[in-house]
Amino acid sequence: RTYSGTETEGQLLNSFVQYFGDSLGKKIKRMPLIEETVLPGDSLLTLPVVIIGNGPSGICLSYLLSGYRPYLSPEAIHPNPILHTKLEEARHLSIVDQDLEYLSEGLEGRSSNPVAVLFDTLLHPDADFGYDYPPVLHWKLEQHNYIPHIVLGKGPPGGAWHSMEGSMLTISFGDWMELPGLSFKEWAASKRRNIKSDRVMPEEIACYYKHYVKVMGLQKNFRDNVYITSVSRLYREKDDEGRSHQNEDISTQHLEMEDGQKSLIKRNWEVRGYQRATDGSHVPFCLFAENVALATGTFDSPGRLQVEGEDFPFVLHSMSDFGAAVSKGKFRGKADPVLIVGAGLTAADAVLCAYNNNIPVVHVFRRRVTDTSLIFKQLPKKLYPEYHKVYHMMCTQSHTVDSNQHSAYTSFPEHNVLSFKPEMKCVLQSASGLKKILKFSVALVLIGSHPNLFFLKDQGHSIGHHSNQPITCKGNPIEIDPYTYECTKEANLFALGPLVGDNFVRFLKGGALGIARCLAIRQKKKHELIESGDGGGDGVP
Repeated sequence: RTYSGTETEGQLLNSFVQYFGDSLGKKIKRMPLIEETVLPGDSLLTLPVVIIGNGPSGICLSYLLSGYRPYLSPEAIHPNPILHTKLEEARHLSIVDQDLEYLSEGLEGRSSNPVAVLFDTLLHPDADFGYDYPPVLHWKLEQHNYIPHIVLGKGPPGGAWHSMEGSMLTISFGDWMELPGLSFKEWAASKRRNIKSDRVMPEEIACYYKHYVKVMGLQKNFRDNVYITSVSRLYREKDDEGRSHQNEDISTQHLEMEDGQKSLIKRNWEVRGYQRATDGSHVPFCLFAENVALATGTFDSPGRLQVEGEDFPFVLHSMSDFGAAVSKGKFRGKADPVLIVGAGLTAADAVLCAYNNNIPVVHVFRRRVTDTSLIFKQLPKKLYPEYHKVYHMMCTQSHTVDSNQHSAYTSFPEHNVLSFKPEMKCVLQSASGLKKILKFSVALVLIGSHPNLFFLKDQGHSIGHHSNQPITCKGNPIEIDPYTYECTKEANLFALGPLVGDNFVRFLKGGALGIARCLAIRQKKKHELIESGDGGGDGVP
């Protein structure tokens, strides 16, 4: 195979593997890359962990796998006396080495994952009550706890934060967006950045995450411009050490074949993809992993209405595309309004963007304005005045009121979009069944986003709480063990962050803690087996 890029398949990630050769205590002479026509053999390098996604979830997991360990600070007193007593019982141990189920018992918070609530209250004690207590943890780098891993991402470290609309403020405070060991405020001050409020712009957060990887010495584990095309299991015949078999249709750990055939045992993961070179060419790769951690987030695939005409070029599904069109002045002189569909914060951002640029808005959403599940109901007015401005318009400037009074904005609560027409018209239907046709200049559908797990078998539908349904953050997250974050339906596959329902950065860090503890225990057991002369199996036991 010939490549036009500066790297060939045999050179890709070479420095990384050379580093692993030292870390794993053996001399590596070749890459963990193979031609597609070659069957994988035991001589190829198998990494203990491959992390897919380099946003805050993947960064935090890399931080812990790199050997950083949290300990209870000597002077710290947690405001929760029961939790503090538990922490004092094992002060000499890092949190990674303690019983997370025991520590998290009885804690309550804004995540359904107990370890997420535990780690959040250790890093931000009583934050939900308005307190700004410092973390009760301090961090130590313990090199002997390093677990070799690689973090693969499409762009620079920080993931989707690099592509978010830069003019909007984050919903969370800057302190809540920070990762362990590096204060966001101190970083901002050191960079002489003028942070005017507790909420910051996404570009600031993206820059912070990128700097975090560098200052914490994690760069060697990260590879950018990498696109995953498949993640699949390898299988081996039980009595055949020299051959490997791939069979994605097998879901059991050990399956006896019919007609007296040999049994197959689940082996390691095979991860395939390509890295985009500087000249735009694609350099394919294939590597093997004992464990795979999914940290892809949910910004890959915008939610769709699945209605007629949604693929017309004047129907957008991205806030960034809309912002770019506004910046280019594409709406100047147009009398027809922008049609915005959705009642979440991204839709509210779009309303604000249009409103502030004197672009008339028609705002369509399915819920009642009194619906208690609307996100605006959960945001304090003093901290989020711009969102409450939108909510106020949603309530008071409905189409049921004289539209001449508020031509700049009109809301259509309890309405569904039935179709888009080529003459740039939209057919709406009210809760009572009444239909209405509206003319617009551009439509913007912002009804959330979903993860794109196309690289997994059946797009990962089999690993959710509801089998055979798409993975979504709210309705169908990946089903995991609440303390290890290992998929309950697929061993040695882990997930964290929005994929398991933790949308906020402050809670996704708990997933990194759970995974790091699980892998540390298994690595220790594996080393004990090797030392006892019984470590000839595949992967981490």
